[in-house]
Amino acid sequence: MFDRRLVQYFDWGLMGLAILIGCVGLLTLYSAVTAETPAPQKVLFYKQLLWFSVGLIAMVTTFLFNYKMLDRWAQPIYFACIALLLAVLFIGKYVGGSRRWLILGPVSLQPSELVKIAVIIALARYYSRDAKTGGYTLRELVRPLLIIMLPVLLIGMQPDLGTAGLVVLIAGSITVFVKIERRSFIYLIGSGAIMVPLIWFFLKDYQKQRILTFLDPDRDPLGAGYHIIQSKIAIGSGMLSGKGYLKGTQNALSFLPEEHTDFIFSVLAEEWGFLGSVTLVLLFLILIIWGLNVAHACREPFGTILAVGVTAMIFWQALINIGMSMGLLPVVGVPLPFVSYGGNSLIVSCCLLALTLRTSLGWPSTSSLRSSMRSAARERSFSYAPLR
Repeated sequence: MFDRRLVQYFDWGLMGLAILIGCVGLLTLYSAVTAETPAPQKVLFYKQLLWFSVGLIAMVTTFLFNYKMLDRWAQPIYFACIALLLAVLFIGKYVGGSRRWLILGPVSLQPSELVKIAVIIALARYYSRDAKTGGYTLRELVRPLLIIMLPVLLIGMQPDLGTAGLVVLIAGSITVFVKIERRSFIYLIGSGAIMVPLIWFFLKDYQKQRILTFLDPDRDPLGAGYHIIQSKIAIGSGMLSGKGYLKGTQNALSFLPEEHTDFIFSVLAEEWGFLGSVTLVLLFLILIIWGLNVAHACREPFGTILAVGVTAMIFWQALINIGMSMGLLPVVGVPLPFVSYGGNSLIVSCCLLALTLRTSLGWPSTSSLRSSMRSAARERSFSYAPLR
């Protein structure tokens, strides 16, 4: 039977904030594809509108499930996503120099997006079942590292270094949250610093070009540096209040590349200026703070880590996308949550946000059982302290 408490205690503010950002994305996408010369591009807006509707349905459906079931299903979900990543390498659709998509009839599936869910759930299960009040040592971090590195390597083989790096950042945020022993933390940071120069030798030529272009966009203004230069021109030309909705010239004249995905923030900045850009950034900031507040209020370890992982995903995606649009980070093809075009990313974000909403209620739904669960959690003295 449906529990009315699900409606009574539902976090309408968090959901409303996500819907508001999604509506901003739809308006910006409409401007991005309407201003283009090719008429077929306009269908992207209607596709995104459909995906947004599907995402809201998926959000409501996911919210009705007991999120603690994911604790039991973490391993099957994880290995199913690994199997999909392996399938991509053999039968995936080859587009733009990489294999990232599985074609399932009329639907295109991007398994690397699903991996974000799998890694967050898998790490939440591991850390919630094996809490360390003194922090995790290197030996105790071996299993989480294996959980992270297997999908990261498979995503990197597609190649999709942007999503692979994003998975590492999400997992790293979760791991720092549950606390790492000081000495182990120093070793990890040192090892990472040593590996960064070595990774350079394994990058493909176009990936090296992106990094060199990030460091010096003017070295090839009509080639590798074209994207960043045009994006910065679009953002700068918006000035304080922008040129007005549907009046962005960089977008209308098709100077701005990938304006409906990677550089959709540039479209918004040109039309709404500094004020519009800051407003969107503030909306994301409120969403992130709201998510962390949900994690803090949750008295159940698995739910707390789950909420932290979802919030970390939104934070890093927004930071990377906006940063690369402004030329502050290399162009790596990370979408802006709830804004950039893409059904897979949108639906995954909606589902993960629904899980965050669900953790804010706890489970079971009756107040007596919720009180018992919280008392049990306090008796276990389960708490996460920041890194010291």
